Amino acid sequence: MAIAREAEPVSSLHEIREAGLDREDLLGMYRTMLITRGIEERGHILYKQGKIPGSFYTGRGNEASSVGVATAMGGDDVGTPLHRDMGVHVTRGVEPWRIFAQYMGRADGPTRGRDGNVHMADSKLGLLAMVSHLPAMLPVAVGCALAFRIREERRVSVGWFGEGASARGDCHEAMNLAGVRRLPIVFICDNNQWAYSTPTHLEYACETLADRAQAYGFEGVVVDGTDVLAVYREAKRAIEKAREGGGPTMIESLTLRMEGHAVHDDAFYVPKEMFEEWAKRDPIERFRSWLRENAALTDDEEDEVAASVKKLLADAINRAEESPLPDPSSLTEGVFATPEDLDTPHHK
Repeated sequence: MAIAREAEPVSSLHEIREAGLDREDLLGMYRTMLITRGIEERGHILYKQGKIPGSFYTGRGNEASSVGVATAMGGDDVGTPLHRDMGVHVTRGVEPWRIFAQYMGRADGPTRGRDGNVHMADSKLGLLAMVSHLPAMLPVAVGCALAFRIREERRVSVGWFGEGASARGDCHEAMNLAGVRRLPIVFICDNNQWAYSTPTHLEYACETLADRAQAYGFEGVVVDGTDVLAVYREAKRAIEKAREGGGPTMIESLTLRMEGHAVHDDAFYVPKEMFEEWAKRDPIERFRSWLRENAALTDDEEDEVAASVKKLLADAINRAEESPLPDPSSLTEGVFATPEDLDTPHHK
């Protein structure tokens, strides 16, 4: 029997207004979701053209979860989004052309042509770049929350991980410390039901991963990750609770990875019926229908948004392709701390 609370869907425009969003905000979220998917769709094309080095990862099916959580974050909050969370970067303000530049290893990408093509973040926007060793970023997110507590700052840290990563020890250690210290952090589990090719019934024995939160001393919530408004509402509640000293929350956002683990994986191991069922719950189509039924989205508005996104992304690719490759002589810039950095105590 599940222990965690199961979130209800958002039923009306009135309910979402109470959660702090107006119609303009909703249209902005819809546009951001279109941009997020459009970036990754065009990334596939760039990869097939040989313009993206390495492999290529997407978060198709996870747009509602990433955009919903990021929209709920405050301007001074910080987060550690992963490779399925492109919508977080877009929502926080990373320009699409810089994301394409990152994909192609160009100097104008967030990491200036260093590291992997999805290992990116703009620290000026409160984002910390991921590493491949998941969920190694959770202790980092907890460290940020601990710093906020020590400094008495009203800021919240958000840490992302997948259901497969939940089996690792650093996930347990991060949640244990956060629970003991009642730190201002929200844990977001993107449960897309496949840890590469391993299904959830071979990953964990509890009914929901959010059930584990109670053992760490805080609340667990399960939300439909294809419902952007339900995700936003639950993330907003959890973030503001943490900001007011109420401690952590774990939100399990249930989705399906609608493509393979990466571009080299055709996901042959996922039952066809499963893909077909979750395709009916496409987060963008679901939100478009909600906006038509509850926020009077018109054909003209929809066409205008789609056209603006198409132009934005076309211009973004052109600009990114004009970005130079990094100068090899700058290889170590921004990688190692300088003597001047070390002269400043880290606690100041």
